[in-house]
Amino acid sequence: MNNCVETAPLDDHQLAVRDSKDTGLPQLRFSATAWTSFVAALHGGPVS
Repeated sequence: MNNCVETAPLDDHQLAVRDSKDTGLPQLRFSATAWTSFVAALHGGPVS
């Protein structure tokens, strides 16, 4: 499977996140702090 996301920094300390397979879908936006916490949780093990 090809389950990838793309991220891009935004000027206001946020990140844009999108599905790499369907780039026409809307972007999701997260604060840098929220994204960092999410990635740290993924490194800690499965997320439910």
